[in-house]
Amino acid sequence: MTDRSVAQEAKRRQLLDAAVRVFARKGFHTARVGDVAEEAGVSHGLLYHYFESKDELLQAIFVATWTELLESLAAVEDSGEPAREQLRQVAAILLRSWRRQPDVVRVIVQEIGRGGELGSRSADLRAVVDSIERIIRRGQESGELRAGLDARLAATIFYGGIDEFLTSWVFGLVPDGDDAVAAAERTLLDVVCGGLAVGAGAPA
Repeated sequence: MTDRSVAQEAKRRQLLDAAVRVFARKGFHTARVGDVAEEAGVSHGLLYHYFESKDELLQAIFVATWTELLESLAAVEDSGEPAREQLRQVAAILLRSWRRQPDVVRVIVQEIGRGGELGSRSADLRAVVDSIERIIRRGQESGELRAGLDARLAATIFYGGIDEFLTSWVFGLVPDGDDAVAAAERTLLDVVCGGLAVGAGAPA
């Protein structure tokens, strides 16, 4: 990349970071483009040079977040670790995002997940569940996990548990400190992997 393209990417990242903070604090529908420009310390004209609208800013936040997430999940899949360890890593990546990037999680859950935008991003959501399903299938094929269970349904349940934890933290329904996040990770893994364990329950 040239120096100019590097500078442009850095400015774009600066604007996205500012938009995340503003949307998390004020809410997407209440926030104005001017609020984002002010937060970033730039003129309105410069912001419009990079993003045509507030909606484009929101979509760019989602794309950047989801791209990074899918890259992390691909690295987990390629690690060669046992299925249970890979599932633990997936849970850790997603659940600990609340402590690492609470504003990003808040925007994704409130403005995209609960704001009617998720339907247009269904393929991206499926990609996360697809990754979890592949991990479960490989665990079943290796004999580590129960072969009789539907891997797709198990992956959906696993992701659904993660989504419910994140949503509860965003809306302040349950404690969300470091200990609470660690407990959620352990509990989710124990409940789901306990049910997936060979010899657990009757064959499906």
